[in-house]
Amino acid sequence: MAKPKPDHEDAELVLRVYDLRREPVLRQARETLRTEFWPKTEKDAVAVTRGDHPLNSAYRQVGTYWEMVYGMVRHGIVHPGYFLETNGEGLFLYAKLEPYVEEMRRQTTPLVFRNCEWVATQCPEGRQLFEVLRARVKKLQEARG
Repeated sequence: MAKPKPDHEDAELVLRVYDLRREPVLRQARETLRTEFWPKTEKDAVAVTRGDHPLNSAYRQVGTYWEMVYGMVRHGIVHPGYFLETNGEGLFLYAKLEPYVEEMRRQTTPLVFRNCEWVATQCPEGRQLFEVLRARVKKLQEARG
């Protein structure tokens, strides 16, 4: 059950999430995935999950981070609208992977991006934001060729 309105605890969690995003290793991993990871096929998406892939470390760092923080939304720990005002970046990554998530789940674990998916499909604020980010990713992919 979602919180009816944000409170001071929500503010503390949002600030903590922001603080963690500034950590150098996570910051570099986020930048790497934002700029270098543009899967075009299921094979591309699944490949990044393998330990020998050059982007695997960044993928694990960023993917698990967003799964953790979106779990707070999914489980009602933080107010969804307040949280998603400043934490949509994980949905940008999910938009890149959404077409391939089912195959990723078949080949790795059925738990891949379940919190991101819930925010993108079941949370009203998340659905609205995800539609914007999905369109942005599509436009960027088209520009990349």
